[in-house]
Amino acid sequence: MPSSIALLSGVVLAGGLSTRMGSDKALVEFEGVPLWRRQYNLIAQAGAADRMLSVRAEQKWPPLDVTRVVDATPESLGPIAGIAAGLAKSRGSHLLVLAVDMPRVPLAWFARLRERCSDRIGVIGARADGNFEPLAAIYPQAMLPMVRAAVSDRELSLQKLIARAVDEGFLRVQEIPDAEAVWFENWNDPADVSGQR
Repeated sequence: MPSSIALLSGVVLAGGLSTRMGSDKALVEFEGVPLWRRQYNLIAQAGAADRMLSVRAEQKWPPLDVTRVVDATPESLGPIAGIAAGLAKSRGSHLLVLAVDMPRVPLAWFARLRERCSDRIGVIGARADGNFEPLAAIYPQAMLPMVRAAVSDRELSLQKLIARAVDEGFLRVQEIPDAEAVWFENWNDPADVSGQR
């Protein structure tokens, strides 16, 4: 997958509490493969030279050969903390972020994003209603100070952070056509999973 990105890292966000699912959604199987493994494989196919799995400290299930990143804060602050941890450990100029519970995001989406990345600039999807899709995006390493400051100040809204990053030139916006909105549906409870079988 050609790109102007010097080195791409990738992280799968798998540290959610999975309250509505009733069990760790990262371990839910789809087509015989746990969701975390499915997404971990996808970020490799998308060109991530090094891959990480963002988890909570008490999640002990990841295999030893998988690089784990754990949020720097003891309490669960949501996906922004996982993005901060991934950026902090990333070796790349850019970090591909993918939520564990969005298995319908295709490889073609990340190919589209990579084509529009450049030095110190990543790409984020936006729906027709103006909402950003922060959990299937490519962030520049240059955003790390901004993300760390948001976590430190407990400003946990990714929508606000991304709007600021777009305004400051760290992110370009990629339109999400209505026909592709289904790619970004997340699986939160057992009915979401059973509906796909």
